[in-house]
Amino acid sequence: MTTPFGSYELTRFPEDPRDQLRAWDAADEYLLRHLDSGTGEHGPVDLAGAGQITILGDRWGALTTALAAYHPTQITDSYLARAGTAGNLDRAGIGTAKSTVRLLTTQDAPPERIDVLLVRVPKSLALLEDQLYRLAPHVHAGTVIVGTGMVKEIHTSTLKLFEKILGPTKTSLAEKKARLIFCTPSATSTRAVDPWPVTYTLDEDAGSGAGLTAVNHAGIFCADRLDVGTRFFLQSIPNNTNGARVVDLGCGNGIVGTAVAVADPRAEIVFTDESYQAVASAKATFRANVQHERERADFLVGDGVAMLDPGSVDLVLCNPPFHSHQATTDATALRMFAQSRKVLRPGGELWVVANRHMGYHTHLRRLFGNSEVAASEPKFVVLRAVKREERPRPM
Repeated sequence: MTTPFGSYELTRFPEDPRDQLRAWDAADEYLLRHLDSGTGEHGPVDLAGAGQITILGDRWGALTTALAAYHPTQITDSYLARAGTAGNLDRAGIGTAKSTVRLLTTQDAPPERIDVLLVRVPKSLALLEDQLYRLAPHVHAGTVIVGTGMVKEIHTSTLKLFEKILGPTKTSLAEKKARLIFCTPSATSTRAVDPWPVTYTLDEDAGSGAGLTAVNHAGIFCADRLDVGTRFFLQSIPNNTNGARVVDLGCGNGIVGTAVAVADPRAEIVFTDESYQAVASAKATFRANVQHERERADFLVGDGVAMLDPGSVDLVLCNPPFHSHQATTDATALRMFAQSRKVLRPGGELWVVANRHMGYHTHLRRLFGNSEVAASEPKFVVLRAVKREERPRPM
């Protein structure tokens, strides 16, 4: 990536030479050009004397890496984006150990005072709303606020959020299908209460989740209701896990793992997701439904189950994503399946719910040597794959 601040070799995380998606796009480039040479009332920003710079939602560290000389603070909901940023900083010879850049999550307290706020508009409008509410008390009348995103990511509702929470908002002309957002902090803008997280009770059609309370922080998939795929999954997963070690992989609000814990108090549940918002939701959902303290539950933010020991799990339950930001891809799901096979004990099972058209049964058969349909309906299918005992090859 070539910018007014230098040229950088950037990759997504985890690195995959087969990945054709770049670690930056025209929206990142547009913002960096503007910061260096903006014109009109929204001219260039004196970053050297600007004070505290906060970058919200930087996807793979393109903005953070380019602006590292100005000691920015990055805030992200994504473990993968955070790891990608750290890798790209190291590749550029910067590194976070030198205190050049501060990496925070959406669950951390933001900087006390923000003088420049750069926002990479997220896919989730709810996450943007939540984060703007969290950051609003830390901006001041002189704060420079600039957002960026591709044209298809910036809607009237996006601009209304900036206007409602922070102050008067305008947009730039489009360049290479990207657009900038300019917001002027206003002392008179509405300081309403952040509506997140939200809570609801699952109805009687939610299978093993019926009657449970779901707590949802902003940004998780279907944060204001139970999505149809998870509902079908809850109607299909095993009811008696017999004290097994169970992983709720890509846990979202954690309702699947919580349903297992309620049905089998002896089960050890591991909730894992790459989203800090999701794991916070899972922890809150678990605590809302399990009335006594349990030592048999872990809440982990990371790359799938890469942090777990091989052969340490009996059952993995997974509703995998098939989007990476705006791109449709099965790369994340396939990595989840491969990781699951590694951490499962012989005889351990992977259960997956997915849209039929994803064709995951083919991948599971190739990886596990078997795959069967545990439940199906016109749109969704639940697949079950068993890790077989590996036989030693004859000498």
